[in-house]
Amino acid sequence: MPATRLLPSEEAHDLIDLTREICDKELRPKVDAAEAAAAANPRFPREVYTVLGRAGLLSLPYAEELGGGGQPYEVYLQVVEEIASAWMSVAVGVSVHSLTAYPVAMHGTDAQKASLLSGMLSGDLLGAYCLSEPLAGSDIGSMTTRATRSGAGSGDGSGDGCGDGDGWRIKGRKSWISHAGHADYYASFVRTSDDGGRGLSCFVVPGDAPGLTFGAPEKKMGLHCDTVREVIFQDVPVAGDRLVGAEGQGMAIALAALDSGRLGIAAAATGLAQSALDLAAGYAKDRRQFGRPIADNQGLAFMIADMEAAVTGARAAYLHAARLKDAGRAFAKEAAVAKLLCTDAAMRVTTDAVQVLGGAGYTQDFPAERMFREAKVTQIFEGTNQIQRLVISRHVLKG
Repeated sequence: MPATRLLPSEEAHDLIDLTREICDKELRPKVDAAEAAAAANPRFPREVYTVLGRAGLLSLPYAEELGGGGQPYEVYLQVVEEIASAWMSVAVGVSVHSLTAYPVAMHGTDAQKASLLSGMLSGDLLGAYCLSEPLAGSDIGSMTTRATRSGAGSGDGSGDGCGDGDGWRIKGRKSWISHAGHADYYASFVRTSDDGGRGLSCFVVPGDAPGLTFGAPEKKMGLHCDTVREVIFQDVPVAGDRLVGAEGQGMAIALAALDSGRLGIAAAATGLAQSALDLAAGYAKDRRQFGRPIADNQGLAFMIADMEAAVTGARAAYLHAARLKDAGRAFAKEAAVAKLLCTDAAMRVTTDAVQVLGGAGYTQDFPAERMFREAKVTQIFEGTNQIQRLVISRHVLKG
């Protein structure tokens, strides 16, 4: 059944209604076939993002003066949850795309905002977020991909430089990058000095930059329509006006963005869990054994109750963190708590959904097994749940 929502405005209710309509018409009818096909032959559903962009659902958490939807984060996240209840790969993609706009929206110059944000927030351009490396996952301060200055600017905003400073050239590799090979731009965090974490900077690299290549799509357990590849920078020229923020500010930008990104994944995991719960409850009411629905068995009914409690608790956790963010208060600890609780709940609820369906749940005739496979990675990306426990404990124990 649809989640019970307490929303802050009539506009927010309208957005949820619009999202549910798009999910029912554009996502749910396609998800099973698309995910199965992409498992054998990787395909990225770019057309879905075009639909979401035209509906205004890719710009919601950004200010109207920037071209965004001007919605509180709690509303945006509930839209992500609704999308995830229909198609998890797409919800993850929406969260990733929103993350890629963060550096420019929060730290870009007026010129950068004017030239870049309209395409980012309209959905005309799709972004990728390049942070992790083969040997630098959770420890982003150890990344080795490097940008070096390449000379005077050309003044045209392309090639080696621009009119406001020297251009750069980037060499290195980024791994586990969603949208790689399909994105129009790459929000990339690279080393510009040897000063540890203080030596990282952020660049928005055009998707058609010379020397930008990609590895083969990763063969993953799930989320087959979330194409993930290695991004390879082979002496890629980047204009000087594509440096976002100051040199050395990249670590701060990345970590602040990840606090918000963790909430996107938390909301998506909650939507996935809600979908698994709905599937299990519907099956339990329809499936009959010994002359009655299996839902009449107390042991199974209590399992459904525990699944509902897990989903409801997960939703409360991410909404609490989002409301702190909307109020301008610190929310890093609460974002880590939400990411931990919501993704663990998704793994538990999808596991139980397979159990409720029994042998049917282990087959591809029902989506429970797909949801189970999709849930696992939520405990890994945007910071593993072990990293979330480290973040949480440090906040609790400091001072």
